[in-house]
Amino acid sequence: MKAMLLGRRRFAVLTVPLAAGAAAAACSSPDPRYYSIVARSGPALPAGPKVVRVKDIGLASYLDRREIVRSSEGYRLDIMANDWWGEPLASMLNRVLVLELSQRLTGSSVYGESGAINVDENATVGVNIQRLDGDKAGALILIAQVAIDFNRPRRTAARNFNISRPLATPDIAGLVAAISDAIGELADGIVGMLQP
Repeated sequence: MKAMLLGRRRFAVLTVPLAAGAAAAACSSPDPRYYSIVARSGPALPAGPKVVRVKDIGLASYLDRREIVRSSEGYRLDIMANDWWGEPLASMLNRVLVLELSQRLTGSSVYGESGAINVDENATVGVNIQRLDGDKAGALILIAQVAIDFNRPRRTAARNFNISRPLATPDIAGLVAAISDAIGELADGIVGMLQP
């Protein structure tokens, strides 16, 4: 009898965590769809600082999540529960921006702050993303601040960007494509700021 009671207790201890895990799994999406921002090519320019470091992207907190934010209008967030970013959004934006700046600045070496390479840069680019979602009119809105610190000679440059791109399709794929286009346009603007 005593052995049977111990067996029931062990069974109860095992079943409670399993039931809780099953309930949590039932509430989550079975197969989320993952999306990635794609680097867009742009006009190549030979002029620019020899070494450029792109600091980690400053991202508005409402965007800092695995789920894609469709819109922040109307005092509420429209978050897609089953449409996720394939990597943390700030890291992805940084990676894509480094790729785009590298392609556009043919005479420069461009590195990200979080990478393994530590260099003495001639220019440091800082980017704050304040908005990156759709509006009621069916367009993507990108609001960003960019500041650049130049060495040798020492100077600074700063600019606000307000970029609007139409969505080719009203779904999440259309939103992500418009985000890719807007980040490419942002890269074009940063390249202009990096010119001597």
